[in-house]
Amino acid sequence: MAKSVFSKVDEYGFERSENFNYDVYDEFMSEYIRVLTRRAQRWNTLKNDIFNRPAVLKRFIRKGIPSDLRSTVWMRVSGGENLKNNSPYTYNNLREKIREQHIIDMIQIDLPRTFPENIYFSNNEHLPKMLFNVLATFAHQNKEVGYCQGLNYIAGLLLLATKNEEVSFWLLKALVETILPQYYIVTMKGLLVDLDVLDELVRKLEPVVHRHIHNIGMPWAMGTTKWFICLYSEVLPAETVFRIWDCLFSEGSKIIFRVAITLIRLHKEKILQTKELGELIGCFRDMKNHESVINCHKFMQEVFKLSGNLSNTTVRRLRYQYNIQDKDK
Repeated sequence: MAKSVFSKVDEYGFERSENFNYDVYDEFMSEYIRVLTRRAQRWNTLKNDIFNRPAVLKRFIRKGIPSDLRSTVWMRVSGGENLKNNSPYTYNNLREKIREQHIIDMIQIDLPRTFPENIYFSNNEHLPKMLFNVLATFAHQNKEVGYCQGLNYIAGLLLLATKNEEVSFWLLKALVETILPQYYIVTMKGLLVDLDVLDELVRKLEPVVHRHIHNIGMPWAMGTTKWFICLYSEVLPAETVFRIWDCLFSEGSKIIFRVAITLIRLHKEKILQTKELGELIGCFRDMKNHESVINCHKFMQEVFKLSGNLSNTTVRRLRYQYNIQDKDK
């Protein structure tokens, strides 16, 4: 049987690495295309009625939102649509308020650094312009956050997924202001608390791994900051990230932890084989090449199997605990 011939650029315009495993990808795609076809048919049978059936909606989202429905579903389940409808200003009104030069300069510096390996950003002036508009509009209307590095990767992937500047703005606003807890403010307080939460979750769920990482001396910030700040957008393959975001928009920020725990458990043996800091950091950096990570459908099944029954209530309790501890220091 002849093997498929794949481009060195994926469907979202990202160049594949030199060590990309085309055999694994070939095997994955032959099955995933059938999965996508079945999922599209199921979504089309329910259409708008699915939003009136929360349990069904949750199950469907976990199995993947068809790419042509992502903009609509993300806006509904994230609260982005409510933000848009309840705003006294339209996106165009807000975009007209871009004027602070220091914000403009910061964003323009980061534009060429945003996915330089993506042909749609590197060979096209239109998408970087849209990215600038989304980031600058957001920065001007949210004075507490303004512009923070990491938002460029999130907004860039939102644009690749939605192909819509206005939708990407409202989704970015929903993420930063509603779903994620103070990741992007100057102190990054929410991020620091969540790194403590991750430490506690790994200590409870994988004590041997936790002890090994602690003994080598790798701070969680060194190995996982990109996971949280970029929401895996510069860490995992694009389709895998979009499958994670399907659930993130729907179920909240507990998904970030569920993915983190899954990555650590899938790489447990490799982590425990490391002997020194550089080797351990390299192990975390290379997690994107794991077979189950490339196979996004299998990976999402692992996320809800390997991460235990982690609830938003548990995450809130741990965040509260570490917030209190931080105040006591």
